[in-house]
Amino acid sequence: MLENNVRIIKHKIGLLNLAEELGNVAKACKTMGLSRDTFYRYKAAVETGGCNFLHYLAWIFRNYLAYRILPICTQRTGYR
Repeated sequence: MLENNVRIIKHKIGLLNLAEELGNVAKACKTMGLSRDTFYRYKAAVETGGCNFLHYLAWIFRNYLAYRILPICTQRTGYR
């Protein structure tokens, strides 16, 4: 049973714990409203670096989306 109180990854840990408790990944994913692909990405991240790695990936993804400039925007505005 994994535990972490960080708000960003609490639902991710909850999915992993629910799947362990039910013994069925498909039922856990259906209950939480997530795909099995998402479950296995979370599981691989935890196996790679633990719960803190999930927090790190969430931070990278959030910042990547926030500071990314789409190529179509640069073509239209001429800004680089």
